[in-house]
Amino acid sequence: MTEPLQLDMHAILERLPHRYPFLLIDRVLECRPGHSIRALKNVTYNEPYFPGHFPGRPVMPGVIIIEAMAQAAGILCFITANVIPDAKTRFFFVGIDKARFRRPVVPGDQLILTAQLQRTLKGIWRYATEARVGEHEVAHAEMMVAPEASR
Repeated sequence: MTEPLQLDMHAILERLPHRYPFLLIDRVLECRPGHSIRALKNVTYNEPYFPGHFPGRPVMPGVIIIEAMAQAAGILCFITANVIPDAKTRFFFVGIDKARFRRPVVPGDQLILTAQLQRTLKGIWRYATEARVGEHEVAHAEMMVAPEASR
């Protein structure tokens, strides 16, 4: 078995089409192509959504947590398929099931994002995803990702 991959910001930028302010992965801690990924998002007070969500008590929006989990799954898709995103090769978030939020994410938290490939069927990749802060689960969901051609 090969060693799991680790990716810094430069390698992430090569494997995701997202850019600031919507790039939500700071580091890939461990990636096992075709199996799973574990990534990190440092949540800072400077995030563009905090001034409005909510003034005086900043909380990371749930949809942003979902997007961060989807981006982790997207990196795993690109690495597993051994492709680099370009104008012709993209994976899109196409479905979500069983999403749950357990506790708020606030500035100063380190969000650990995981995605585990459950199956692929007719070009659709299905993942079990989870977000944690320390020992606590903050969110989880089942997600579906598909290459642009499958849409």
